[in-house]
Amino acid sequence: MAECPFCRIVQGDLPSKKVYEDDEVYAFEDIHPQAPTHVLVVPKKHIRGLPEAKAEDSQVIGHCLCVAAAIALECNLQGSYRVVCNSGPRAGQSVFHLHFHLLGGRDMRWPPG
Repeated sequence: MAECPFCRIVQGDLPSKKVYEDDEVYAFEDIHPQAPTHVLVVPKKHIRGLPEAKAEDSQVIGHCLCVAAAIALECNLQGSYRVVCNSGPRAGQSVFHLHFHLLGGRDMRWPPG
């Protein structure tokens, strides 16, 4: 989608600090980090959000989570990190392309909002 900033990042039309890339997933540093490690993991396929995901998207969604776990390991987060997927504007989703926030490197509180 031409107007989607994450699609434009995946396509190389907007700059990003790439952390990981394969055929299905792209991960990059968040430009407004909320933790010492804050990486966004996005499927290359445009999926507006979790409510719009279809059964055929389950593989890439699972792959995003595995990529997040692998990045956390590479970043030495010692198995202590959070993966967040905001769904809708009231939950904090501001870019409507499904994505997962990998947050780590500091103490996390609960509840998170």
